[in-house]
Amino acid sequence: MGLPWYRVHTIVLNDPGRLLAVHIMHTALVAGWAGSMALYELAVFDPSDPVLDPMWRQGLFVIPFMTRLGIINSWGGWGITGGTITYPGIWSYEGVAGAHIGHGLRTGIELYEIESTVVPQ
Repeated sequence: MGLPWYRVHTIVLNDPGRLLAVHIMHTALVAGWAGSMALYELAVFDPSDPVLDPMWRQGLFVIPFMTRLGIINSWGGWGITGGTITYPGIWSYEGVAGAHIGHGLRTGIELYEIESTVVPQ
């Protein structure tokens, strides 16, 4: 059992820079997880029979949410609607996963370095 959200926030409440930094880092961690999980699901997903073996039956979690948002093509040449895709564009499953991983990696680590050696009481 973890701490309630208000207890965790009171620890960094007196330091606005640190409060902002932990929220930016949380965003980066969630985005990195989503991108990594999407790439993993793309590696194990079998799009050959979307009627008898849909995404949810294959145990996918992230890709169905991406599909609900309108991402329907893959760089592998397949799409959810069937048929062959010749040019899926940058905003395909792999492109969105890469953008999320890029966001997680591009978040500036220097934001989280605490310059002062004074420990708040």
